[in-house]
Formats: sequence, C-alpha cells, structure tokens
Amino acid sequence: MRNVNHRVAIVGGLRIPFVKSFQQYSRTSNQEMLTATLQGMVEKYSLSGKLLGDVAFGAVMQSSFEWNYSREVVLGTTLHPNTPAFNLQRACGTSLETINLIALKISTGQIDSGVGGGSDTNSDLPIMLQRKLAWKLIDINGAKSISQRIARFLKINLKDLKPNYPAVFEPRTGMTMGQHTELMVKEWKIGRQEQDQLSYESHMNAVKAY
Repeated sequence: MRNVNHRVAIVGGLRIPFVKSFQQYSRTSNQEMLTATLQGMVEKYSLSGKLLGDVAFGAVMQSSFEWNYSREVVLGTTLHPNTPAFNLQRACGTSLETINLIALKISTGQIDSGVGGGSDTNSDLPIMLQRKLAWKLIDINGAKSISQRIARFLKINLKDLKPNYPAVFEPRTGMTMGQHTELMVKEWKIGRQEQDQLSYESHMNAVKAY
C-alpha cells in the first residue's frame, strides 16, 4: 500500500425515509430503495456517467434474492457501469462502517471518490421455511412415482408450516441490542440527561461538519 494520507471530505448525501413496516414502501425492496437514493445523488451532484472508485452498501438482514445488491444498485443508476461495488454486513453499524471503509480507501490513495451507506426494510425480511419442511420438500421432489410423491407429501404436518422468522439477538444470551444497552445504562449509572447531551453534541458536530 502506498504511504499516503489524503484528506477526506463528505461532500453530500441523501437519506432514505424512516417509516413503519408493512405500510409505506412495503412493496419496495431494499435494492429498489437504494437504487432510487443513489440515482437521486447522481442527479443532485451531477455524477451521471462518472466512474467512482467504489460503492459500498450494507443491510442488517438482506433479502435472500439480493446477493450482490450493491452492484445491481449501481447498474440501476446512470453512474458509469464499470463502477465497482460491494456489500457489507456489520449489524446496526453497517452503514457507518461502509462510510468508514470508503473514507479509508480515499485516505490511503486507493480511490479518489466513493459512496457508502445502506438501508433496511423490515417489510422484506427473509422469512425461511422450517428446516424439517425444506428437507421434506426435497424428499418429495426426489420421488420416483406419483404414489411415492403423495406418501411423502402426507408426512408434512402443521408444525412444519410454521415460518422461521429472523430474530436479531445475541445467540449466547438470547438478548436484543436494546436489552444489552439497558444493562449497560444500569451498570454504569448513565442518566437520561447524559444520553441526551451526547446525542445533542453528536448532532451539532454533524451540523458543523456539513
């Protein structure tokens, strides 16, 4: 890696609407939202046809149909089609980490410009089949006759039909991020006023930077 230290600046951005699940945008996929947002940035900052150094997007729980969605997002805009892109997954810190990585690439001279960000849609979370049901369906598909297929189909019971909803929790404790935060607040005796002050200062820093 070259021994360089380029200065990095955030020159602009757009924010995806924050709405309730299964209401507004419930029929819009994560990839579609990101594509519309990136295209909005392309138009706002006159980037049409430009070849960026890299694009990084992330989601906490991406749809099973969106394996390489960052690249598909780029191809859905008027950016230069050779613009590279990659996905990132780091739970709730994903979007910030994509920005960190793009900034790191710029500061070390790997690229001159890039886009980082992410989005999630709880209306389009991957809801999986029970593993037992999946294996039974595979078994049915391998049947050699109609009677064999029917016999295997009859082995499916109601319990097998229960969907396997994704859960965001720490597997060793079974606790969510919010529950962990409450324990930290209690252990370190962090008051609400201190939390609000930190939030306020963070927002003010963002305003000054902009």
